[in-house]
Amino acid sequence: MQTIRAAVCHSFGAPLEIEDIRIAPPGQGEVEVTLDAVAICHSDISFAEGGWGGHLPAVYGHEAAGRISATGPGVDGFAPGDDVIVTLIRACGACPTCASGRPVNCSTARDGTQGPLTTSAGAPLLQAMDCGAFAEKVVVSARQIVKIPADMPKDVAALISCGVITGVGGAVNTARLRAGEDVVVIGAGGVGLNAIQGARIAGARRIVAVDMSEEKLSIARDFGATHGVLGSDPKPWRAASEALGGKGADVVLITVGAIPAYDQAPRYLGVGGRAIMIGMPHTSQTAQYEPVVLAALGQGLQGSKMGDVVIQRDVPWIVDLYQQGRLKLDELISGRWSLAQINEAIADTKTGSAKRNVILFDR
Repeated sequence: MQTIRAAVCHSFGAPLEIEDIRIAPPGQGEVEVTLDAVAICHSDISFAEGGWGGHLPAVYGHEAAGRISATGPGVDGFAPGDDVIVTLIRACGACPTCASGRPVNCSTARDGTQGPLTTSAGAPLLQAMDCGAFAEKVVVSARQIVKIPADMPKDVAALISCGVITGVGGAVNTARLRAGEDVVVIGAGGVGLNAIQGARIAGARRIVAVDMSEEKLSIARDFGATHGVLGSDPKPWRAASEALGGKGADVVLITVGAIPAYDQAPRYLGVGGRAIMIGMPHTSQTAQYEPVVLAALGQGLQGSKMGDVVIQRDVPWIVDLYQQGRLKLDELISGRWSLAQINEAIADTKTGSAKRNVILFDR
């Protein structure tokens, strides 16, 4: 067992505590990755605030990149020294959902308290989301990682692990957006900007960004939105319809977990349109719809988990788009912080003004 530094949650809603924890060596099919960077996702914040429950103490963090420092038995295709991104998608590869090409919905259960992490005293410590990446190192399944070019900045690469694949994948994989379709993206944060990029790459005719901030709507245009609508308007779906030439959207991508966004989403849809639910509200929160309208107009609602990605297929494509200059990643980073500053970085993220804050490890 090694001792490493990590940001640990001991009480929901309380600041994370930087302390020593213990990490086991990689087991069968696992790798140890020494991290260079981990981004702060709103899902980490929701977990740490108790929005979805779970065991404590816990180590959160799941958008990470680093270099393999050890491999366990049975690992093929990876070796110490490889540069990789680390995702939370721990797919078994054998269950019905994995076998049918949907690894993000792997049905093989795993207890994160029985993972590689323990407290310094040897007590159970949750490896949240099968990553626990608010730490200097992680031990994860080799199925959770993808190689990246050695010269790709790790702070940029870390963003791909969740926010980028969730947004781009939501537009391309889940919505199956076709060239010429019109899109509304609700929320212009980190995931929303990537949903906008996904819609642009897929060939959308018009892309309307909806957000509560004029500043974020301006940023959304830099990422490919053709129009911006303030969500604080009395009936923002009317402005969106006007931007689309007097019609509803073919696709609405809901990238925030705010219930008002979910309540309003169907109003943006045109006949036969589909709303893709990407943002995750807290447990027990509910939205309201008028089912007769959806039924009469042939509209649909569909969930999208992690952009329905297959990381071994989609991450190399996304990296290539970035290297070609067709996908913005550097511009997504709002700030770079040390592990000791993680609570300040989380507070900054919660203001809503940041696209993505990244924790950098000094090694």
